[in-house]
Amino acid sequence: MEYMLEMNHIDKRFPGVQALSDVTLKVKPGEVHVLLGENGAGKSTLVKILAGVYRKDAGEIILGGQKVDYSSTNDASKLGISMIYQELNMIPDLTVAENIFINREHLKGWPKHIDWEKMNSEAAKALKKLNANISPTQKARRLTTAQKQMVEIARAISADSRIIIMDEPTASLTEKEIGELFRQIRLLSEENVSIIYISHRLNEVKEIGDRVTVLRDGQYIGTRDIKEADTDDLIQMMVGREITQFFPKCVAKKGKEALRVENLSRKNVLHDISFSVHEGEVLGFSGLIGSGRTELMRAIYGADGDVSGRVYVDGKEAKVSSPKLAVQNGIAFLTEDRKNLGAILNFPIYQNITLASMDQFSRNSVIDHQAERSRSEELFSMFNIKAPSIDTVTRSLSGGNQQKVLLARWFCRDAKIIILDEPTRGIDVGSKVEIYEFINELAGQGKAIIMVSSDLPEVLAMSDRIAVMREGRLTGILDREEATQEKIMKLATLG
Repeated sequence: MEYMLEMNHIDKRFPGVQALSDVTLKVKPGEVHVLLGENGAGKSTLVKILAGVYRKDAGEIILGGQKVDYSSTNDASKLGISMIYQELNMIPDLTVAENIFINREHLKGWPKHIDWEKMNSEAAKALKKLNANISPTQKARRLTTAQKQMVEIARAISADSRIIIMDEPTASLTEKEIGELFRQIRLLSEENVSIIYISHRLNEVKEIGDRVTVLRDGQYIGTRDIKEADTDDLIQMMVGREITQFFPKCVAKKGKEALRVENLSRKNVLHDISFSVHEGEVLGFSGLIGSGRTELMRAIYGADGDVSGRVYVDGKEAKVSSPKLAVQNGIAFLTEDRKNLGAILNFPIYQNITLASMDQFSRNSVIDHQAERSRSEELFSMFNIKAPSIDTVTRSLSGGNQQKVLLARWFCRDAKIIILDEPTRGIDVGSKVEIYEFINELAGQGKAIIMVSSDLPEVLAMSDRIAVMREGRLTGILDREEATQEKIMKLATLG
């Protein structure tokens, strides 16, 4: 059997959108097959058809040499297909064992009741196989992201899955946790389990993949062996054009001080932090996960209480004890959690764009909808948001396009200090370059930019200065000319 899976001539249409057109995917037994493409390329739609979330409109699926047709995730699971979603799909108040065997509980006796002893024992076996030190009786809400990932893999193993789909599995993991995940993937591969691996991180693709298939605009572009795949060629296949400069940094003219933070503290979280950022400057913030970067940004934006210290805007002390006051003082905050804390997913695009600027479109509590829609149309076009119209529900957009909507929101507000927390996480190559260009444009307009990023090459390339944090403390600030990965990691780990 040459292929464990063949998806041939797959079509899928949603209202107003041709999501997939004549797409092919062929996966060998035991291989790690990487699926690449920009946000909106059709990757998620394709694997959701495979996982039984969507029904295909045309085409065929051949699994283990047999043509199959099914209409639910339960049917897909019975055929040995499991999917680990980027937003990990666990019920927080159930135990680890209950999450592993959900809808597949071990029963005994009459009347039938759950055999807790067997279920906990089987869960422990699956976790031991993964070298995961997790108790089957522990509640899921107490697990770290990496532990949840292991539980999801244990669920797939316990279901005897032949194919496991992993959607951006490393997005929230540390380097150590990524190493452990890759080890588990290789063990699964050795047992002839096929892995379909979706990622935007090209360095990961080269490390973990065997072959790679590229989609663009809902169409199949090609499949390559990883060893023979050139990174520049893969980027060109994804975006349909050559990207000559992946980090298009433009150094803007540095103006007067826009923001100064003095002795900012929050008990057990932030410790006596002081720094400033100027007009036209991009101040990058680096540090390991848990170093307090996001907490610092939330404190500046007034999103959390119990914060002491002072914040100055344009040289004057500003009250920023709430997001509303921060916005009134010209501070914008693009959160790292765009789905839960950024976009209102059930709102159309135009309402998400204008959400922070309603005072510009209303008088005496009456909204000028024509002006609101007109401005939204301008920004919709300017930010190259890929959607049928400004009335499209934001939930239906790809991650990269949702991020563009949130950037357009603060562009609409015309904030002078813009905090970007992980602005390119989980976003495709083409959209990343577009966001870098927007950052350059904002800096060129004299905006002060604070950019938090876990991507060291991004921080080094796009920042004028780099602030480094460790355990809630600011351990140093490096000028662009002196900053290196080694110096940043030394400050992030040793202080």
